[in-house]
Amino acid sequence: MTVERLTGVIRPYAWGSRTALARLQRRSSPSPAAEAELWLGAHPADPSTVEAGPLDQVIAADPAVILGERVAAEFGSRLPFLLKVLAAEEPLSLQAHPDAARAAAQFAAGNVNYVDDQHKPELLVALDEFETLCGFRDPRVTAELLAGVPVLAPVVTALRAGDLRGALTLIFGFPAGTVDEVLRGGLAEPQQSLAADLAKRYPGDRGMLVALLLNHVTLARGEAIFMPAGNLHCYLRGVGVEILAASDNTLRGGLTPKRVDVPELLEVLNYEPLLDPMVRPVTLAPGVRAWELPVREFALSHAQVDGTDVQLPGSGPRILLCVAGEVTAGGLLLRSGEAAFAPAGTGPVTVTGQGELFQGAVAP
Repeated sequence: MTVERLTGVIRPYAWGSRTALARLQRRSSPSPAAEAELWLGAHPADPSTVEAGPLDQVIAADPAVILGERVAAEFGSRLPFLLKVLAAEEPLSLQAHPDAARAAAQFAAGNVNYVDDQHKPELLVALDEFETLCGFRDPRVTAELLAGVPVLAPVVTALRAGDLRGALTLIFGFPAGTVDEVLRGGLAEPQQSLAADLAKRYPGDRGMLVALLLNHVTLARGEAIFMPAGNLHCYLRGVGVEILAASDNTLRGGLTPKRVDVPELLEVLNYEPLLDPMVRPVTLAPGVRAWELPVREFALSHAQVDGTDVQLPGSGPRILLCVAGEVTAGGLLLRSGEAAFAPAGTGPVTVTGQGELFQGAVAP
């Protein structure tokens, strides 16, 4: 089997960019409408296509051959990961994803928040400066940051006691007018600027107050964050490559016109502080690095190709995405924004040329 060209699908959410994906794919810019995500995978909501047709149907016709016996035995006839390019011009919703056990149980029970029975851990690697809110800050540090706002005094008391769930419950119980009172009430920078920006976009939304409890991290190109189950996050702006388990289960707590379910969100959250949301890659070979993560569904590697042959790690089904320059992967020429699919029987993939490539695969 050989590497074959893969055509992804662009999702046009309102928070997307009219320039980032167009430039990545060498199309005219700006695009006619906002383009938020480029999906590369076999998710049934928007499967990519290969020459033989939609990738999910190609896999379903012969999963043992396309996925390999090991992956098919563990995950059935589905590709367990989804590779994306995410282009955020405006903030995404305040959200978290369930763990596998809760996803399976709530989907079986018919909970309308759950569209499948899978969890959704995700890794994001910045392609340019990427600003995000990710995981709870140490609550005692947050307490001191918010101590000068009188209306938040009960929240500060809960935070000083390390009670993040209690602090969130108080915030979600506040009347909408509390948001304006907080903006007038003595927030220090950079919290004041963050709060003002979010409140301008979503007036009266208590998600703005929740955002003040989260780590505020700006990634440089090549830096990454990992969001395991239950970690509250909100991507604010930037362009990045994201790999995630192939699920669409998202619980939202605000900063969105989409469905919000605070009681269910409070049930799925992990209330442990995420003291360092960033994850660092390991070098596998000259020009090749990868991120080691505690998940079975996916692994991500990155190759910087500069005229010397580079062999990508791993086997099994893989998706290759060129994000800069021109490279030849497994004999197929890929330019910036172009992707390929390598079925399980392809064997090791060697990359040549001048450029930059990401590979999504199933964890070994």
